[in-house]
Amino acid sequence: MAWKDTYQKWTSFTSLDDKLKKQLEEVAKSEKELEDAFYKDLSFGTGGMRGMLGPGTNRMNIYTIRKAVEGLANYIGETHSNAKARGVAVAYDSRHMSKEFAVETAKVLGAHGIKTYVFESLRPTPVLSFAVRHLNAVAGVMITASHNPPEYNGFKVYNEDGGQLPLDEAGAVISKVNQVENELTIPVKQQSDVESNGLLEWIGEDVDQAYLKELKTISKLSPTDVKGNGPLQIVFTPLHGTSHDLVLKGLDQLGFENVHVVAEQAQPDPEFSTVTSPNPEEHQAFSMAIEQGKERDADILIGTDPDADRLGVAVKDGHGSYQVLTGNQLGTLLLDYTLSHLTEEERKNGYLIKTIVTTEMGRTVAKSYGVNTIDTLTGFKFIGEKIKEFESNDNQFLFGYEESYGYLLASFVRDKDALQAAMAACEMASFWKAKGKTLLEALHTLYEKHGYYLEGMNSLTLKGKDGAEQIAAIMNDIRENPFSTIGGLDVVSIEDYQLQERHLVKTDTKEAIQLPQENVVKYLLAKDSWVCLRPSGTEPKIKCYFGVSSTTYEESDNLLEALKQEMDKRMTAVTEG
Repeated sequence: MAWKDTYQKWTSFTSLDDKLKKQLEEVAKSEKELEDAFYKDLSFGTGGMRGMLGPGTNRMNIYTIRKAVEGLANYIGETHSNAKARGVAVAYDSRHMSKEFAVETAKVLGAHGIKTYVFESLRPTPVLSFAVRHLNAVAGVMITASHNPPEYNGFKVYNEDGGQLPLDEAGAVISKVNQVENELTIPVKQQSDVESNGLLEWIGEDVDQAYLKELKTISKLSPTDVKGNGPLQIVFTPLHGTSHDLVLKGLDQLGFENVHVVAEQAQPDPEFSTVTSPNPEEHQAFSMAIEQGKERDADILIGTDPDADRLGVAVKDGHGSYQVLTGNQLGTLLLDYTLSHLTEEERKNGYLIKTIVTTEMGRTVAKSYGVNTIDTLTGFKFIGEKIKEFESNDNQFLFGYEESYGYLLASFVRDKDALQAAMAACEMASFWKAKGKTLLEALHTLYEKHGYYLEGMNSLTLKGKDGAEQIAAIMNDIRENPFSTIGGLDVVSIEDYQLQERHLVKTDTKEAIQLPQENVVKYLLAKDSWVCLRPSGTEPKIKCYFGVSSTTYEESDNLLEALKQEMDKRMTAVTEG
């Protein structure tokens, strides 16, 4: 019942924020709600923290924000002798309390004498990544909960390279955060004080213009080429988030004139009132865009998530409607388009970087252009980390993507960038339209050339302590009783990222995997197919990813279904005992 002591500490704190104090009074009679709000500290993980808004140590509020910033300030103060002068860049999205949390960040950093650059209004996550590098800041903070429900917000930390914290840095920051004993008594400066002392500088247009200048460099076509290809009809939805202005400016400077915004979803709205979820991975998010697309006879529909690091695309399906492309499909199209517009010399020592659960079709396409592929663990921070490594060798980054709608074409940003991807997707659609093809037809051209690669993902939600034990039991069972075949396909090798080893089945030999430890098991199968099991790091879920390949769509579809059925059967057998 230790949570009651923490609750008492908050209610007896005489300077408690009035809004939070009122919220506590409203739930005072609900012991269940109070326990959930106070039974633990909101965890600060390798990507920062994310949680429901409200009072309590297990909620997002000004005090848990202050604790996170205090830990960050102590970390950068120890690791960067010039931290105070170089400062920290901060951006925020359209969610409830986002701007307030950004200002709180500046007030805590100000108490340490550390300068903060805060955007004057909401901005996309990739622009924050760019700003860190552009301003030569020692770190960055993005206030966002991505596409989580409206009652959530979050706090993401970036290092001086503009990438999400790699594991070693994240561990050091987490340690500093956990050393903060009392979130209620952290010293803060008043906003007026940090502004008048030059410790809070509001930024905006200058950084935007610098970003847009770089954004233009990813184009493979001139505005004249774009217009010569015939007017491309584009429907765009920012899904109530941050991308509206910069996407329109970016498309305009590339020569696209027929951009139609879904008006009902154009304005920032922390409630995301027109969608069930503001996630372009979910097809319902495109409902309004599809209706407008039909009215306009649009060639391409584009949608970004609220903080604009993920892009979804829908294209004409040949039957009077639109098909939403998967992240793997769009990523492979963008990869092929990018590499096809580079010379052999420009592709020299070039690499595709993808995650271990992203389609193997990317590797095949890259190989056809003489480009090698590097696999990373799931999470774009690992892709950003590899890009940083390339600065000290002859390798060059050409493209990066993950199946969950994250893409990066140019390394002036070190996180996934929906603005870059939106520009490239529209330009690619224009390119293929000039050749008489839709993007869906272009995709099938790639399938015919490289094979029909299909992917899928099933997730099993198992909540609470019992659920966590069931997820652990599934992973243990997969390790202790390995498959020899799955869905009729022979197992070629088994990759266990917890053990950091690969078991080659045919020769019964093992070799090291040069990636960080993570609780993931991947089976590589015949016919360039695979299955990967991975517990979610942010939700009470275990995710099972699938990938298959064959010479026909029908065969691949059947193979995918066979893999799914066998894995479902295995997981059900474990959970039902």
